[in-house]
Parts: sequence; C-alpha cells; structure tokens
Amino acid sequence: MAQTYPELIWHNGQIKPWHEATTHVMAHAIHYGSSVFEGIRSYKTPAGASIFRLQDHLKRLFHSAKIYTMAMPWDLATLGAACHEVLRANKLDAAYIRPVAFLGMGGFGLSADCPTEVAIAARSMGAYLGDGVLEKGIDACVSSWQRPAPNTIPAGAKAGGNYLSGQLIAREARRLGFGEGIALAHNGLLSEGAGENLFLVFDGVLHTPPVAAGLLNGITRHTLMTLARAHGIEVVERDLPREYLYLADEVFMCGTAAEITPIRSVDGRPVGNGGMGPLTRRLQGLYFGLFDGSIEDRWGWLEPVQR
Repeated sequence: MAQTYPELIWHNGQIKPWHEATTHVMAHAIHYGSSVFEGIRSYKTPAGASIFRLQDHLKRLFHSAKIYTMAMPWDLATLGAACHEVLRANKLDAAYIRPVAFLGMGGFGLSADCPTEVAIAARSMGAYLGDGVLEKGIDACVSSWQRPAPNTIPAGAKAGGNYLSGQLIAREARRLGFGEGIALAHNGLLSEGAGENLFLVFDGVLHTPPVAAGLLNGITRHTLMTLARAHGIEVVERDLPREYLYLADEVFMCGTAAEITPIRSVDGRPVGNGGMGPLTRRLQGLYFGLFDGSIEDRWGWLEPVQR
C-alpha cells in the first residue's frame, strides 16, 4: 500500500506543501546525526482537540538542542504556535506531531558551523506497535544490544543519533519474531525498550529503572508516575536485573507513540497471566481518562488547539 502524507508541513517559519519541505543531501544532520526532535500527541477530547503536554515537550526539545550546542532560530512560543498551526492547516484533531531541529548545509566536518533548520509535521497515527496491542499486548525479547554508558552519548537528549541504538534493538526484535526489544544498560541491568520506557509491577507496586540506566526520561513515564501517585499507587525507581522481567506480575512499555502497551511475554516466558494485568489496565484508564474527560486534568497538561 502506498504511503500517504498530510498536505502541509511547517518548515523554517512557514506552512508549505509536504513535498516542498526539503533539505540538501549535504546537510550536516544526514552525515552526522545532528538532529533533535519530539513526538507529541493531540487527542480529541470533550472540549475539542487538545495537545498533550506541548510545553513540556518543547522545553525538552530546547534542552536537547542545548546539550548539543545547537542554536534554535525560533523561540518556544513560536514553535508552540506552529504546532497549533500545522494541526489547523491539515484539519487534524487526533494526531501525532513531530517537531525536528537539525543542522543543515554549511561547513563540512563534525564541528562545522551550520544553520539550524526546523520542521513540524502532523499526521494521523494509531497504535505505534500495531493494531490491537493496547488491549492484547506484545511479545518482547531482551536485545543483544545494550544502551550506551553514561558520559558517552547523553541519553537525556532526544537526539536523532541516539535512535541508531533503538533501530538495532527494534530490528533485531522484528527479525526474531517479537513485537519489541528491551535493552539492558551498560552494567547489565534493565534500561528501556527500543523507543519506550519500561515498568514492572510487583504486588501492586510500580517499579521502573532510574534515568541513570541510559534511558530517556520520558514525558509519558513522568505522566504515569504522577497519575499513579495521585491515585494511591506506590512508585519505585530502582535498579532492576534482567530476570525480574520473568518474575514480575505485570510488565508494560510506555511512550508518546506507544502510549501504554502491555507486555504479555518476555523471551518466550509468559508475564503474569499472559495478558494485560489489572494495574496496567487501571493505568490505561487513568491515562486515557485524561482525554475522554473521566479523569480531571489537574496539572493543566491538555492545551486546546487554537482554531
């Protein structure tokens, strides 16, 4: 089936036809991975289309750029307005929004001075890991590839180059017939999925690896920890050995794209009863309840789309 794209995209300060938002093959980012990006979702809510945690995502975009000393030619407010604009232009309500900033064509070499280009796309997207996985879950495997050690590639930046690691993990998992891969940190302890954070459940308590485990401090991760604590669910950030995946009552992945995806087995070993566990189901209800209006957004995370 041919891939279809939205008609319009925000590129370097203006809305353009999708096919006109191009860059040169000699752009620095193509050769050296010098890009930072975000994945953001908008949802159709009872109050109309709303973008979830837009400001937090854009702050992280600027933080990622700062780590790599990438000058941002537009401020946060401008890019926030552009996210609203690209949704309006494409008449989208529920959508996935992708802001990306990257070094374009300039000097040649790792430390070359190059202009920063910025683009923001929006398109409809269902469940990231496949149809039905939010209910049925996925089969996962522990990858043979590990996450980079601290002080090598900064995991705290959502940078394009970091996702070469994720590609190795995800492609290996698909080749072996699994829905997703789980990576270990440099010390052999649990880190995260190819592009998702990881949670384990023991006796009704949520456990998740710390940010020092070579993982991105995900916004969905923070959302779930906040919702859990607000509703009386204990959350523990701790080092976790690989075998705890096989012993946990429940395991799930989370992320803006993946949302909350149950893991029904790891390395061929069933997790719990082999389906979605009760705490995972409850957290799905709290999370998606923000968008259907059944859970109060007391944190101001939903930003109505400006029409």
